[in-house]
Amino acid sequence: MLYVLNYHVSFPGLGIENLVINREAFSFNLFGRQLTVFWYGLIFTLAMVLCIVIAMIRAKRYDFSQDDILDYFLWMIPLILIGSRIYYVAFEWDQFKGSLSAILDLRQGGLAFYGGVLGGMLAVAIAARIKRVKLHRIFDYLAVLIPLGQGIGRWGNFFNQEAFGTNTSLPWGMISEGTAQGLAALNPDPANPLPGLNPGLPVHPTFLYEFVANMIIFVVLLAVHKRQKRPWTTVLTYFLLYGIVRFFVEGVRTDSLTFVAFGQTLRISQLLSAVMVVGSAILLVLVRVHAGKRARLIAEMKAKPDQIPEFAATGDSDTAEA
Repeated sequence: MLYVLNYHVSFPGLGIENLVINREAFSFNLFGRQLTVFWYGLIFTLAMVLCIVIAMIRAKRYDFSQDDILDYFLWMIPLILIGSRIYYVAFEWDQFKGSLSAILDLRQGGLAFYGGVLGGMLAVAIAARIKRVKLHRIFDYLAVLIPLGQGIGRWGNFFNQEAFGTNTSLPWGMISEGTAQGLAALNPDPANPLPGLNPGLPVHPTFLYEFVANMIIFVVLLAVHKRQKRPWTTVLTYFLLYGIVRFFVEGVRTDSLTFVAFGQTLRISQLLSAVMVVGSAILLVLVRVHAGKRARLIAEMKAKPDQIPEFAATGDSDTAEA
């Protein structure tokens, strides 16, 4: 896509026409050099700051210190960026090979969510090991904030006019120079657009779908974490819910990362979403079953105090939860 600063975005079905979207948030002069801050990066930063603030406010309630929470984010931020960029570049290598500057240039977008999740999880795992904190405690705690940050971050896609879907006749269909350029690039014969890829028609605003869905998931996870009695429940619930959302949203996106297997072109994020849904559902059942067995064992031991093993008598729950 060409480097464009201004887009005229319309939602014809809603009566919104030619909404001017400038990709630049602001610019300033630093030591004689003009620097520009783009909405994409600024929104990502604001989302991260909001998540940090909320995490620190909630810390005491869940037996974390604010300093510890800040440490986790200091580990996470660089690895989220690195992971999301490596993931995207790896599956779009033909676009980046031979150009280090293109790999490092984030102004046109190109951060893959799942790569960021993997990078963030690695960072949390490293920090938790250093701090000797049970992994499920910090994963469940931070999982609540993932959809909040992600949902807000999707507005960066809106300002870049990227990550949109195929043509739609729904009232909230969106059209701009950015959607037209993106769809035109997908048509071998621009004079005869492929079905669903007509540059002159509105498209699914998938950024908006993910924003709304992630805000709902955020509210659900707040309730789940507050009432959680079993480890891993919150983080697995996140993977289950977001996997469902992403599977369907990915089905209408036009910029999906793909690979070919058994002669079929598969959407990477859609495949990963399906794996997430099935895997997290299975694990949630196993966690519930394990917790039930543990509760019955404790009840039996309490009924026969003379047979309680030493670890149970001293209340060593770490061994039972490991």
